[in-house]
Amino acid sequence: MARNADKDNMAYSVEFRKRAIEYWEAGHSEDELYEAYKIYTSRIYAWLRHEKETGSLEAKYPKTRNRKIDLQKLKEAVERKPDAYLSELAKMFDCTEQAIFYALKRLKITVKKAIHIL
Repeated sequence: MARNADKDNMAYSVEFRKRAIEYWEAGHSEDELYEAYKIYTSRIYAWLRHEKETGSLEAKYPKTRNRKIDLQKLKEAVERKPDAYLSELAKMFDCTEQAIFYALKRLKITVKKAIHIL
């Protein structure tokens, strides 16, 4: 199955879509379509509808929603004060500690644990 690995939501490539539509329009059955491309006819109809509306088979990618916490500013705040508690960061961004926790997780910033030597 041809898929775009560089996109977040792994949309089918335009070439794959064209081949599947041509295969379907050549008169193959739903079972044959699924056997050959592992997609259902509802997907073909959605692609055709999308092509009619936009004039292209290019995938439409969702925009990232606006978030209360600007991840770039959070990253800069952590770089300025790496030992800051979640509660301190939460006050800076006027949100909950849990929101800061998940934002840091999205940034792949984790707690560094001290090694205790006895």
